[in-house]
Amino acid sequence: MLPHKYSQLGNDGLLAFVENFVKDHFLPTMFVDYRKGVQQAISSPAAFRPRAHAAATYAPLIEKGRPVLQGLLAIDFLAKEVLGWAQAMPKFAGALVKYVQTFLERTYERCRTSYMEAVLEKQSYMLIGRHDVENLMRLDPASACLPNSLGQPNTENNVSDAETVEFELEMSELLLNLRPIKQENLIRDDNKLILLASLSDSLEYVADSIERLGKTCARAANQAEENSNKKTSHHARTSSAPPKDLTSFAEEYRKLAIDCLKVLRVEMQLETIFHMQEMTSREYLEDQDAEEPDDFIISLTSQITRRDEEMSPFVEGVKRNYIFGGICSVAANASIKALADMKSINLFGVQQICRNSIALEQALAAISSIDSEAVQLRLDCVRTYYELLNMPFEALLAFIMEHEHLFKAAEYGSLLKVQVPGREIPPDAQTRITEILSH
Repeated sequence: MLPHKYSQLGNDGLLAFVENFVKDHFLPTMFVDYRKGVQQAISSPAAFRPRAHAAATYAPLIEKGRPVLQGLLAIDFLAKEVLGWAQAMPKFAGALVKYVQTFLERTYERCRTSYMEAVLEKQSYMLIGRHDVENLMRLDPASACLPNSLGQPNTENNVSDAETVEFELEMSELLLNLRPIKQENLIRDDNKLILLASLSDSLEYVADSIERLGKTCARAANQAEENSNKKTSHHARTSSAPPKDLTSFAEEYRKLAIDCLKVLRVEMQLETIFHMQEMTSREYLEDQDAEEPDDFIISLTSQITRRDEEMSPFVEGVKRNYIFGGICSVAANASIKALADMKSINLFGVQQICRNSIALEQALAAISSIDSEAVQLRLDCVRTYYELLNMPFEALLAFIMEHEHLFKAAEYGSLLKVQVPGREIPPDAQTRITEILSH
């Protein structure tokens, strides 16, 4: 049945015939079919659309309903299939793995395009590319939940609560210096934010899968190389280099997944500042005790609640904590800094600000993955700060002596500068406070 030139060579002839057939006919046809499959997977309208009916809570396994984007799920399936052929045909493993690399690269570019469509010209995207912000975010203890480029959690950020507060304060100071935040520089569109959350989880899923496939290919390639060395055969030349390239693709996918999360975290912090900056233009001389928080707080808390609910099917709890966990420190710092821009405030105004912080605390504590004790601690600090305005000067002085490090010198100074009806401040008040704080 074999052509004459092969039939004369026995088993070697059969092997040569099969190899030539695979190389000249089977692989080219297969590559065309897979190219069509890849194109269809990443270009269909539904490819990068988050699932409309995802489960109410995040599921970590595909079998349990993990909502990986359709396009990336299809690419993962195709990659596994082609690499299965690579293991079955060691001689052609190099060509097959290289082909997988080409469509992983095309898919990555499509993911990057989808990402850029959501973030282009937005402040959060531009900030995460800034060297100072990038360094702060990398050192921030909150980033411990993010995998590094090799897929391992960042375990080096084992720091104390005090150091965590320091990192948060430094980041919030940096962001607050960007005020006023303009609405057009924010993403605003909830659908784009959900896409970023879903894209991040899907990219991480594919990155983990590629990494596993790379290791499997490496083992198969090494085994084939050992066998070829034993047999000194001319047809089993393989290399372990391609799987290393697969690992580098996993790193690229994972880095983009992390960038999505970083944008979401900074976006929520900027949204918080956008709402909270209204404090500085608001008069807090109320003539009665209001029953509701300020409108900007109601808007912010409803936005936090809505976005948490919308993102919860697409990202695991620790990642949601990362996305929303930066809000509290920014809100607390913005509230305390706002006093420096106020000319006057009365008792009802103090109560209004305390009510605002309670509403914010309730909204953040309702996010299941967030540390509600840490939230309470930071926002309690805001209430304590504003309630100092109700104290007579001597009582304020006694408080500062006992808690000189609770607030900064400038923040204690703002307590004296603002006008509070009925409160008397002696002319040497600032000098006396400075003396206490300088000891």
